[in-house]
Amino acid sequence: MDAQLLHILACPVTKAQVYLSEDKTELVCLASRLAYPIRDDIPVMLEEEARPIEQAEYDRLHKKYR
Repeated sequence: MDAQLLHILACPVTKAQVYLSEDKTELVCLASRLAYPIRDDIPVMLEEEARPIEQAEYDRLHKKYR
């Protein structure tokens, strides 16, 4: 994913910063606790396409990105 694109993208629900997942298949928003898929190098920033982040995953990501 292009670093400039990642810098300007925001969560459509909270408008908070998103982070590239460790496996580079999702964009993660800690504020909304949602993970948006990346398909064919295109982020799908639709709430209905996002998956909720489980508490254990949230805790791990929060330590990494905060």
